[in-house]
Amino acid sequence: MSQVITKKDLNKIYWRLQFFGLGLTVNYVSAQAIGFATAIVPALKKVYKDADKDLKAKAMQRHLEYFLSQNTATGMILGITAALEENTTEAEKEGVVALKTGMMGPLAGIGDSVFKLTIQAIAGSIGAAYAIQGQFLGAILMFVIYNAINIAIKYYGIIIGYQRGAVFVTSGDQAKIMTYIINFATMVGVMVLGCLISSSVRLTIAKELIVQETVVPIQTLLDGAMPKLLPLLATIILYNVNKKLPRKYLIFVILGILFVGTLLSMWGFI
Repeated sequence: MSQVITKKDLNKIYWRLQFFGLGLTVNYVSAQAIGFATAIVPALKKVYKDADKDLKAKAMQRHLEYFLSQNTATGMILGITAALEENTTEAEKEGVVALKTGMMGPLAGIGDSVFKLTIQAIAGSIGAAYAIQGQFLGAILMFVIYNAINIAIKYYGIIIGYQRGAVFVTSGDQAKIMTYIINFATMVGVMVLGCLISSSVRLTIAKELIVQETVVPIQTLLDGAMPKLLPLLATIILYNVNKKLPRKYLIFVILGILFVGTLLSMWGFI
């Protein structure tokens, strides 16, 4: 089949996904399907430009079936779906729905782990490092970093997904690319987290050792063995507590830290 979808159409798909998203019309029956169908309309208009009303209605109905995925990762699904709509016959359209359904789960998992758990955490950590120093730039920097990455991957996901079509899925390229992104983001995240622990977690021992007439601060001994040892240990302990406890109990952990920290400070231990 000849190519009828243009770069302009793909840009329209992106802007619809960017501004309307998938969550504005989410419901318990079809989840994000209305948002997906709204975004794919520019491609369907070109593919079914000369078709009769029944085929157009059938195409829209096809994309109003249940859909649930991660917003940024959906860019790639939209691109691939547009390519399949353009290059398949009416008899093969059920394969479009099947492939879209098969992609939404795996890409949702990858999208959540990359964007919600990794990139968002990295951007927040960088912003927090500036905010702790009293710089308003921190709040702005967090949103700039996160949204720059989010927008770029969403847009190029649509473009690359369309250009490669179904081949992108069956060849396993998407898994390789996402693996590279996850590994790189994890590496950067570990580096940022280490810097943030060192600069932002403040925990020192206030007690001193007195040997005859020599006064030696305990914190000086600890720093001589390993600088920032206490912040590191505190972070590791709280990380493990956070992993094991249900989220509903985390508020009690925060209150516990405030209470114990206040008491130890009043008693002169820290």
